[in-house]
Amino acid sequence: MRRGIAAGLSAVLLGAAVSGCSSGADAVAQGGTFEFVSPGGQVDIFYDPPLSRGRPGPISGPDLMDPDRTLSLDDFSEKVVVINVWGQWCGPCRTEMPELQRVYDATRNEGVAFLGIDVRDNNREAAVDFIVDRKVTFSSIYDPPMRTMIALGARYPTTAIPSTIVLDRSHRVAAVFLRALLAEDLEPVVRRLAAETATGSGPPR
Repeated sequence: MRRGIAAGLSAVLLGAAVSGCSSGADAVAQGGTFEFVSPGGQVDIFYDPPLSRGRPGPISGPDLMDPDRTLSLDDFSEKVVVINVWGQWCGPCRTEMPELQRVYDATRNEGVAFLGIDVRDNNREAAVDFIVDRKVTFSSIYDPPMRTMIALGARYPTTAIPSTIVLDRSHRVAAVFLRALLAEDLEPVVRRLAAETATGSGPPR
């Protein structure tokens, strides 16, 4: 118990150090049962079997494109969710974002949702232009201070941007990619998870 409290406190302090003062409109997250582990420094990490996967804490925050709207992971009940951490200032993100859109277009009718998290972007207009210029149709949380990263625990490498976290239908962490992705990297993983049931493995009945 003490270890969990200490880890959570460390993450909160890290978020505070990055963000300084914040308002109620900031993204909000709390730690969950997921503990990031990267054996041997791997950048493609898979968590199996399904029952061994941990859940992130609650994730929510303001919609990048509509500040009056709040986005939440809970909006995507029983869907596979691809969470992508990005920033318009990030060179690899510019190459990766159209690839993510391709996978979203190919899989969204199979119970798959995408949720971006825009971080370290104090220029909201530039971030909006980034999305509009690339014709991205999935939503992103606007989170300059990276508060949503608290949901993934103190050991999640917040310096790895872009990074992608893929949740199964029960919103357990099934895969983490600490690099820019091509559609061919991501789509097979998403389709495999879309074929799982909400509680275990195997195709839905």
